[in-house]
Order: sequence, then structure tokens, then C-alpha cells
Amino acid sequence: MTSLRSFLAQRFPALASRDFAVFWAGHLLSLIGSSMQNTALPLLAYRISGRPFDLGLIGFAVTLPTFFLALPGGVLIEHVDKRKAIIFLQTIMMLDTFALAFLALSGIIQIWHIVITSLILGIASAFEITARQAMLIELVGRESLPNAIALQSTAFNLSRVLGPALAASALLLIPKNGEGWIFLINSFSFLTIIIGLQFVRAHFKAPVMPRTRPMLEEFREGTQYLVKNSAVGLLVVIAATLGILAFPIIQQLPVVSTNILGQVGDTKSSIDLRNSLLYTAQGVGALIAAFSIAMNNTARWRGLRLILGEAAFILGMIAIPFSRSLFQTLIVIAFMGWGAVTQLATMNTLIQLQVPDVLRGRVFSIYLWALQGVAPFGSLLIGWMTQEFSLSTTALVCGLTSFVIIGGIQLFRPNVRQISG
Repeated sequence: MTSLRSFLAQRFPALASRDFAVFWAGHLLSLIGSSMQNTALPLLAYRISGRPFDLGLIGFAVTLPTFFLALPGGVLIEHVDKRKAIIFLQTIMMLDTFALAFLALSGIIQIWHIVITSLILGIASAFEITARQAMLIELVGRESLPNAIALQSTAFNLSRVLGPALAASALLLIPKNGEGWIFLINSFSFLTIIIGLQFVRAHFKAPVMPRTRPMLEEFREGTQYLVKNSAVGLLVVIAATLGILAFPIIQQLPVVSTNILGQVGDTKSSIDLRNSLLYTAQGVGALIAAFSIAMNNTARWRGLRLILGEAAFILGMIAIPFSRSLFQTLIVIAFMGWGAVTQLATMNTLIQLQVPDVLRGRVFSIYLWALQGVAPFGSLLIGWMTQEFSLSTTALVCGLTSFVIIGGIQLFRPNVRQISG
């Protein structure tokens, strides 16, 4: 046992913190439930309406609150106890998911129900994500922060492998109202992180400072930092490009499984299975990326990882129109999953190590706003383009546009990947 603990502490220094280990385990179980729901919900919505635009509308609803709340949320989070804030927000998310489960199991669920519950989930998430990311350094300290970020990413992406697999099993075993039972399981899964946080103490927490200046003045301080530090500012630009043109394409996986890979004589079970396999492939690629970063997150390779991650996701988008077999598509989606996590984990690490503690909440909220706050408009754009022109055309156009913007930044401003830390 001692040798195992020593090995874990050497390879994964963040796990040497008992508080982080407890938080990580509870968060992993909660994420598995959320991943099950994220697999079943788009499929249910697409079966109810048959409109790709509605998938974009749901993505719009869950990410729209970030557009309005992420920036003020970053200021507010710096002046509250982050652990207590996360407990409160996770409770709101649990109750919201329970309401969704009730609607599905009662058989009265409609698209507008899904949109409203997604909106409530997005409101809570807009604050919770910033609070959770800002809390990591309070649990492990600055030295182990890169490993904590990588392990958090590993938990998220492990859930993206297990969640779709469990969701597929549940849908096959419970063909009637299986989605509702998945939503109910997810609502109970939030208890794991809520209970776990009751036993967590932030030993590296700085004193919570009362707000003595106007919120707008504090926010302006964060934006001024980004203007002066162009490398971090360009990472925010890359995040905005991904949020609008790239990441919302994943919301259209039910279109891939139903239309692009559709075959004559398809049954509900065969479509459900293909859909779950696509989500699982994405999760496998993402998990490989997250685990490899957790094993080795040294500064030497961060710049190269950022470029490779961007290339894998964008080239995967461009390849979607040319992939017609299930096996080829699974490979493409797996590469996209690997690329998404590789670039996001790397950008997260670069930003958090560079930004001073007193500005972390504000600057990270701006990054979150660029990545997810603008995403609702990307969801609507890609949903509309898919409905009007087909998913193949949408993926090709958005992939080439992302390649030009992000490739140009990497080519002409290499300092974006040379941040010290």
C-alpha cells in the first residue's frame, strides 16, 4: 500500500492531497451520470422533433447563460467560499435533472421542456465551472495544479467512455422510457460530489476578500491583463473560434448516426447503438488524451500538444463528409475527442499558471465566456446550417474556416504556445 501511494504521488502528485482525491472520486461518479444523460438527451430530442435545428437550440439553451453570467460570475466567485458555492450549485443541477426525469418518465416531455431544463442547467454551470476550476489550486497548491487540471480532465473523459456505454445498455434493456431512467440515475449521481465536498477542506485557500470596488472596475482589471499579455489574449481568441465554429458540431452526432450512417431497415435499437458508439469513440479519444497529459504535463511539450490537439479536431471535422462507414467515422470522432481534450487541457494549464492568483477567477471567466459563452450562437449557426445544407457541408465549411483562423494565429503569433509556467 505504501509503495502504491508513493507511485501515485510521484506520477499523480495532485492525488497526494486527500481532499483533492475525495473531490475527484465524487466528481467522477457525478460526471458518469451526466455523460449518460448527455448521450440520451439529444437522441430523445431528435426522436421527438426530427429537426437538427432543435439539437442546436438545446445547445443554445445550455450555453446561453454563460454568455451573460460567466464574466460577472468570475468576479463574484473570487469573493465567496468556492466549496460552498459548488455544493449549492450542484444541488440546483440535481433538482433540475430530477424534474427532467419526471417529465420523461411520465411521458409528457416535449422539446420546450428540454430547452427550459437545459437553460436552468446552463445557468448553474456558468457559475459552477468557474468556481470548480478556481478551487483546484486551493486543494493542491500551485506546484501540483497542472496535474490536478489533467486529472480533472481525465475524470471528465473517463465518464465520456463509461457514460455512453452505460446509456446504451440502459436503452437496450429499457426500450420504453429508458431515457427517463437515465435522467433519474443522473439526478442521484449529483449526491456523490455534494456529499464528497462535505469532507473536503481547502488547505491552500487564500482568505476570501470582501468586495470593496465596483464589479465593473474589477472586471476591467481582468481585461486589461489580457490586453497586456497578448499570449493569454490569443488563447481566448482561439477558444472563441472553437466555441463558435468547432465544438458545437459534436451536438450533431445524432444526425451522423441517423442520416450519414443511416441504412435501409434501421431500427430504433440500431440507431441508438450507433449513436452510443460515436459518443463512446469520442470519449475514448478524449480519455487517452487526458490520461497522457496527467502522466506527463511538463512545460516542454505544451506548445506542441496545443498544435496537435487543434489539428486533430479541425482535420476531423473536415473528414466527416468523406467518412461513410461506421468504422471510419468512429476513428474520426475518436481523433476529434483526443484533439478537443488535448487543446483544452493545455490552454487551461497555460492560462492558470500564467495568471496571478488575484486575477484567476476573472481571467478564467473571460476564457470560459469565449469558449462557452459564444457557443450558443455557434450551436444555432451549426444547427441551422445542418438543417439547410446538410451536416457534411456544415462540417467542411466550419472546419476550413477554423483551420484558417487558428492556423494563422499559430503561424504568425507563435508566442501563444510559449507561455512560461
